[in-house]
Amino acid sequence: MTEPITVIFKDDGTIPNSRFPILLYRRILNVSDKDPACSTENLFAANDWTRPWRNGVYPYHHYHSTSHEVLGVYSGSATIRLGGEDGTDFTVRAGDVIVIPGGVGHKNLGSSRDFAVVGAYPEGRDCDLLRGKPDDRPAADRNIARLPIPKADPIYGEQGPLRKAWN
Repeated sequence: MTEPITVIFKDDGTIPNSRFPILLYRRILNVSDKDPACSTENLFAANDWTRPWRNGVYPYHHYHSTSHEVLGVYSGSATIRLGGEDGTDFTVRAGDVIVIPGGVGHKNLGSSRDFAVVGAYPEGRDCDLLRGKPDDRPAADRNIARLPIPKADPIYGEQGPLRKAWN
């Protein structure tokens, strides 16, 4: 089992972030498959991270208060800032997976032309899109506080690192 990189981001006054760390798995996906997006969706679905979508990451700070999110990079590379304006930049490449707790800001700072991810949500939760506007809070804070810890890690299932890292 590959252990993820974990980083906790504190509330910066605009982006609430989370008491839970992000999980960054390096080179965990098999992107040499004939259809790496489909195999990524299947892996996530097998661990009950569903409602998949394919696209990139928005080029502005945003976060979700009604769900956690997983992003599986199946093509290209990008620099993603996590944690808001004063957060940390991570270069992600095909094969990497980021598990983003509800409330954690994320933004695409620049990417290769072929950058693409599969996104999904634990137990098929619905997802909002917030951009750190003053009227987002305190409702967003209440939503984030009520989010349950997912039953399974999107890569390794119930025995994966997520539940240990988020307890």
